[in-house]
Amino acid sequence: MYRHKTTLEQWRILQAVVDCGGYAQAASHLNKSQSSLNHAVAKLQTQLGVELLTVVGRKAQLTEAGEVMLRRSRYITQTVEDLEHLASNIQQSWEPEITVAIDLAYPREQLLPALEKFLPDSRGSRLRLLDTVLTGTEDAITQGWADLVIAHSIPKGHLGEPIATVRFVAVCSPSHELASLEQPIDPNALQQQLQIVIKDSALNPREQQGWLKSESRWTVSQFTSAIALLRRGMGFCWLPEHEVSASLADGSLIQLSIAGSTFRQLTSYLVIPSPDNLGPGSQLLATLLLEHRQIPLTDAQ
Repeated sequence: MYRHKTTLEQWRILQAVVDCGGYAQAASHLNKSQSSLNHAVAKLQTQLGVELLTVVGRKAQLTEAGEVMLRRSRYITQTVEDLEHLASNIQQSWEPEITVAIDLAYPREQLLPALEKFLPDSRGSRLRLLDTVLTGTEDAITQGWADLVIAHSIPKGHLGEPIATVRFVAVCSPSHELASLEQPIDPNALQQQLQIVIKDSALNPREQQGWLKSESRWTVSQFTSAIALLRRGMGFCWLPEHEVSASLADGSLIQLSIAGSTFRQLTSYLVIPSPDNLGPGSQLLATLLLEHRQIPLTDAQ
């Protein structure tokens, strides 16, 4: 039988040193002494016969071999964590807390019927409904910190069930300069205008979605903040139609017609980041969300 030369703890320490940017920061993060981390990584390299880290100045950097080994080690440690979570769920039978990450653009009122049906059978589980935006929502899936995720894009390697559609429209105040331009508006005319954007909730945002070519941009964290600015005649913004329907109806905002983009329509998906580790409470809630989906399956195909 093959005997392992290394331990999971050694690989976790290596990951922490890289993720935290050095031995001192990793020691603080792990609540361990810096010397114990140095010893663990040095022993790991000796056992493998491969140099994983090299110190440049005061910073430890991965070697080419270290980069390859680190990627593989993350898969192994995550697999072990998943196994331990699975055992915990089996032992507890019903999870005490359920976390649902919900992209900010998803209509919250569409959650209510499922939540109402879930409450009587929730067995006292604490429910955490957390707002996320753009790649912050994707991180909830790839990092696995949520039990269920409602997202508008599905990262590679994951699956999702369509549950709703959301239309985004470009809007501004009727007093804004853009409102007086001939429609449809040339997108080049937008580049010199103030654009209001919603902050990506990821720790390390990746700007991969949306039109972000304006020279001047103001960033807010909530749709209500964006609408307040727009109603005062400041800038333009793409917002979910359900969020601005009242403002469009009372005339405080108008919808812009932009050449090549009358509106954007996104599909909302229910994603289960770790299906094998899903507890019975989360499974019940997922079933109820699918039962109350607001999209015909034919429309999502």
